[in-house]
Amino acid sequence: MIATPHDRELRALLGDARTIAVVGLSSKPWRESNSVARYLQARGYRIVPVNPKETEVLGERAYPSLLDVPDPVDVVDVFRRAEHAPEVARQAVRIGARALWLQLGIVSEEARRIAEEGGLEVVMGVCIRSEHARLGEEDERR
Repeated sequence: MIATPHDRELRALLGDARTIAVVGLSSKPWRESNSVARYLQARGYRIVPVNPKETEVLGERAYPSLLDVPDPVDVVDVFRRAEHAPEVARQAVRIGARALWLQLGIVSEEARRIAEEGGLEVVMGVCIRSEHARLGEEDERR
């Protein structure tokens, strides 16, 4: 369980992941959720938008909730306020995701507890794009 992320664990998580559901992904290009998802998509991850207000984002069909996503999801990346995180964590457990990632500024101990009790790895309060880029830069220096 990654509450305070360690590089080795983050490398393993991001290296093994193929599909990332982005909860709260907006089609508006100036939104942080969109730029992070574009970054991940450009690096070979399949992005699954989860937002009941969208039908398609970044060329991918959007789903109203995680429970509606028909394909397996490795990481659930959350761009919703902290009070919504526990329900997202419950859904992430139900769909069998490997990890719950709460973006920079999103902290929910309840969501962490739900996810960890459900067997998910948890990353909280850091940006998946920033961590992916940082780890890649460190790997290139080696």
